[in-house]
Amino acid sequence: MEQILTGKPHDDRLSKKYVNLAEERLGAEVLYATDDFFAEKENLIKPGRGIFVVDKYTERGKWMDGWESRRKRVEGHDYADIKLGARGVIRGFDIDTNHFLGNHPPFASIEACDVKGDIDDSTEWTEILAKSPLDPGSQNFCEIDDDRQWTHLRLHIYPDGGVARFRVYGEVKTDWEKYSAGDLVDLVSVYNQGRALHCNDMFFSRMENLIAPGRGVNMGDGWETKRRRTPGNDWVILSLGRAGEIEEIELDTAHFKGNYPDRFSIEVCDMGDVGEFSLEKFDQANWQPLLGETKLQADHQHFFKSDEINKIKATHVKLQIFPDGGVSRLRLWGRI
Repeated sequence: MEQILTGKPHDDRLSKKYVNLAEERLGAEVLYATDDFFAEKENLIKPGRGIFVVDKYTERGKWMDGWESRRKRVEGHDYADIKLGARGVIRGFDIDTNHFLGNHPPFASIEACDVKGDIDDSTEWTEILAKSPLDPGSQNFCEIDDDRQWTHLRLHIYPDGGVARFRVYGEVKTDWEKYSAGDLVDLVSVYNQGRALHCNDMFFSRMENLIAPGRGVNMGDGWETKRRRTPGNDWVILSLGRAGEIEEIELDTAHFKGNYPDRFSIEVCDMGDVGEFSLEKFDQANWQPLLGETKLQADHQHFFKSDEINKIKATHVKLQIFPDGGVSRLRLWGRI
């Protein structure tokens, strides 16, 4: 029997505040690597921290869940080019060397560029993280203070070795000019700067999944709370990318069958420019009903049109589920 080892739990100090712009499901891609002899470059942006399977080998050597180049016997170093899933401002990185112990790179640096099309030999790169030391088998966090927007990154490792995962934490910057006046826009989508800000419980899976693209791929790809054994209900607060009036709602319980919520409701408020999140501010907000308490079905896409929804200008949304359970996706279509 294969022995599979996982990494320690993920540190949320950056992921709580920012979006992973290099997330595969957002459309991020690893375009090129100078060398990925031992382990494929595409693993850099896979979910999780990577695993280690004892005694698993390929014809090229030990199987590793990450990007790993061969031992360099010439001058130079290795690098990989990553296209971000969304253009944005970068606030920090996690260069995770999980399970790479005697074969991790001792140093890394990062360059960035902002291009509308594809990168090529004429692309101009800007260093945004200077050459920095990496620890083996660890999440290596680097925070940066830079308000420029970027579309692609180049991760340099010195001189060679393996990186399990590469996370790029930042803020999506939407090109709002692509929308025409009167367009219906999913105002809570991560692509349109929507954010999941706070919830009372996300024991089984994370609230950020609610606004991810596409439908959930399984039960873990949604927001699911633990079984409630006390009175009350569960809730999550989300910010819209732009203020607007919501005219259509989609709530998807895909894959949630014996654990979907019995009912849900949505409230909204107009907080203007609220600044840093504070639960106290939202406790005192003037929440108004967008859609009253409504029954749900298991594993089902629920759609609600404008004649079922109150017309209220909103900047923030509170999704309440009764009493607990799992929701895969939430879409809020409105006009900015």
